Amino acid sequence: MTKLVEDGLRGRSAIVGLAELAPMKKPDGRTPLELISTAAIAAIADSGLTRGDIDGLVVCPAMMQYSMLWPSIVAEHLGLTTSYMEFVDLGGASATAMIARAATAIATGRASSVLCVSGDTWDPRGMYLKPPPLLFPLREFTAPYGAAGANADYAMAARLHMHRFGTTQRQLAKIAADQRTSAQQNPDALFHGQPLSIDDVLASPLVCDPLHKFEIVMPCSGAEAVVLTSADRARDLEHPPAWVLGFGEALEPDPFQREDFLVTPTVAAARRAFAMAGVGPRDVTLAQIYDCYTSAVLIELEDAGFCRKGEGGPFVEAHDLTFAGDFPLNTGGGMLSFGQPGLGGGMTLVVEGARQIMGRAGARQVRCNDIAFVHGNGGTFTEECSLVFGRER
Repeated sequence: MTKLVEDGLRGRSAIVGLAELAPMKKPDGRTPLELISTAAIAAIADSGLTRGDIDGLVVCPAMMQYSMLWPSIVAEHLGLTTSYMEFVDLGGASATAMIARAATAIATGRASSVLCVSGDTWDPRGMYLKPPPLLFPLREFTAPYGAAGANADYAMAARLHMHRFGTTQRQLAKIAADQRTSAQQNPDALFHGQPLSIDDVLASPLVCDPLHKFEIVMPCSGAEAVVLTSADRARDLEHPPAWVLGFGEALEPDPFQREDFLVTPTVAAARRAFAMAGVGPRDVTLAQIYDCYTSAVLIELEDAGFCRKGEGGPFVEAHDLTFAGDFPLNTGGGMLSFGQPGLGGGMTLVVEGARQIMGRAGARQVRCNDIAFVHGNGGTFTEECSLVFGRER
């Protein structure tokens, strides 16, 4: 991306409204479309705009609902008429990529105000109603050798990191424990009221060695939405805006086909986001980093440039990662302690990053909220998208 294009996108849009439904361990009878619509209507109201002001819509798949023609279905249900629409399917990177596309649409004049909404119900039985295609590459070339799903993939990443760099289980467990501390200040978090220590993490059952139960994400039902609008309009609305300063994406083949399992496309995605924003990792005052597993957080921290490769373990050990700490990370509890509503799990991090920049995080508000780094991770370190939010343009 040339400097001219970067300058044309930086600070041209901002998040001005947000909404997040309290996650639920079990469906309450509402469909994904109903959950998404509830969050969308609340986010539009929060922004101070009307549905008539929304001329852009970005959505991602709802795994538990047939989602072909999903943008038009959501738009019709909400009563929206748009000039720009997008369907983003990048796994856990979908939410961050949705913001990048909305910001680009606004900067290039394709839309003036864009709704980004994501959510799903969680019912494991629905995952097996329709068997996946046999030609799915992972089933042909990876699963036969024992890597049968995300638990195994991220456990292998953790074990390799421990073997190569001396990372300890206590260092990984500290990520989950610190995020649980932050969740105690988030009444909507699934694990609110349930503190967790490092020893508690290590005493929980091993699910896939070396990862324990509390190091693995909690799927749930829920939905989140944000509204982005142009710089000119953002200044006139009720809430302080969260400016979109930079974004970057990168995709590489399945990690089992790469030269180094522990070097991910996060490196390129974060570099591009920081370059557009004109800041670097040292300028970041809070981070929301995709936390499907503790090993994912550790590796993404390294590849985003917050510490050198192999130093993730000592980094998390040396820093207080809670909302009140010197490196606030996943301040709403992250997906490990707030919950992961389908692909909307990544949107949880987007909403929390914007909320912190806007100064609306209540009891868990960080002391310094100048620059937020938000990162989404799709697949097993395959599809990556980074965002930089700022309190000032």
